[in-house]
Amino acid sequence: MLAGKRAIRVGDQILKGVAGLLMQKVKDPRVKGVTLTGIDLSNDLRHARIFFSVIGNQDEVIKARSGLESAKGYIKREIGLNYKLKYVPDIIFQHDPTLETGDRMERLFDKLRKEETAELSE
Repeated sequence: MLAGKRAIRVGDQILKGVAGLLMQKVKDPRVKGVTLTGIDLSNDLRHARIFFSVIGNQDEVIKARSGLESAKGYIKREIGLNYKLKYVPDIIFQHDPTLETGDRMERLFDKLRKEETAELSE
């Protein structure tokens, strides 16, 4: 039970570190606009699934994933240098569509509000 709590704490620290690396150190233009939304770190701290989101079409998602995969070696090396872990976790980047879904819903709500306002003004 305690191992799970440690995995959550370490995962949060790793996620913050990776986000900082993407913003400040990684120069790949494919990762610009990428938002890290979460991490699932195994209890043994050997496997990390990092969830990312990028607003755009499927091509943007593919570009972002390839940019993240390209930077994976650098990210793992920085994790190894900055965190005192027995093993550097293997990283898998997985797309998280929740930001796009929220953006799409917000646009639909705006459209409904405009239609409602137009009907009331008639």
